Amino acid sequence: MSLHIGDVAPDFSIDSSKGPISFHQWAGDSWVFFFSHPADFTPVCTTEMGRTAQLAGEFAKRNTKPLGLSTDTAAEHLKWIDDVNATQHTTVAFPILADAKLEVARLYDMIHPLQSATEAVRSVFIIDPNKKVRLTLTYPMNVGRNFDEILRVIDALQLADARKVAMPADWRPGDRVIIPLSVTDDMARENFPQGWEAPRPYLRLTSLT
Repeated sequence: MSLHIGDVAPDFSIDSSKGPISFHQWAGDSWVFFFSHPADFTPVCTTEMGRTAQLAGEFAKRNTKPLGLSTDTAAEHLKWIDDVNATQHTTVAFPILADAKLEVARLYDMIHPLQSATEAVRSVFIIDPNKKVRLTLTYPMNVGRNFDEILRVIDALQLADARKVAMPADWRPGDRVIIPLSVTDDMARENFPQGWEAPRPYLRLTSLT
């Protein structure tokens, strides 16, 4: 199954490092950063788990819950978390799904057979409070994720929802945004009284600050 942007993220119930999780219930009214790993006790995964834990405050500010997945057991996760905490100088408080039977990994198309038949690639799903998939990313097993980008895109999605805008290339919080083509000039005058710059009729840039 291949998940597309806008699809409802499939629900599931499974064990984790924090006990059994029913995904939709656990997510509640939060955004979710759902990310998979090939295996416990591996180097790149250890740094990624540690970085996620270090950014706990940043995710919390964005009403976003991290949720990891690895195709190992909950008991193995708990042993590995001790290593993550010690080597990355942090405390892992978010759950890691124990998907030893590959049920969730297959449900979310995280198993890419030319990489591995039993270990997940580094998938990312950003899921909104309506349980809709808003972003997908897939990294190979030997390349760690860019967590600055993950936080940036959560900021972009949340601002786009709140202000009905779009983001230009390399947008960062505080930068100018794009007024979408679905917004007429008359609507834009009402919604963006600060005005905008339009180097082309289809390219209208405005500041929200």
